[in-house]
Amino acid sequence: MATIHLTVNGQAREAEAPSEQALVHLLRQTLGLTGTHVGCDTAQCGACTVLLDGQAVKSCNVLAVQCDGAAITTVEGLAGPDGGLNALQQAFSECHGLQCGYCTPGMLMSATALLAENPRPTEAEIVHALEGNLCRCTGYVNIVAAVQKAAAAG
Repeated sequence: MATIHLTVNGQAREAEAPSEQALVHLLRQTLGLTGTHVGCDTAQCGACTVLLDGQAVKSCNVLAVQCDGAAITTVEGLAGPDGGLNALQQAFSECHGLQCGYCTPGMLMSATALLAENPRPTEAEIVHALEGNLCRCTGYVNIVAAVQKAAAAG
């Protein structure tokens, strides 16, 4: 077991983790942040995407011990100061960018990383940024529209 120190959603956290534990399992099981979903456990679906030092990563493919000293943002960390939806989450709701919701946390995190780097992405740039996230329900049209709406809202 290793003791790791993280900043998770702006809060300093300390946790014990076995050397082989994936970040997604540390977040869900140890820290109780179940908004990050486990989909495939093979870095194929993107449901477990979080921000690691501002970069979108698939947390099933990152060892928790690799994150010692890092800043992690999960979908729970996207809420506004009052706990309400942020602009991207609101756009997903308004544009019907979710159905079953399983992929939604990963989509939101990938889109958050994109908008932080490129606040006015083209449709092609949005599609490219979301390529690592699979959705079995929506056909992506409404998801892309939601990201475009959030970008337009600035």
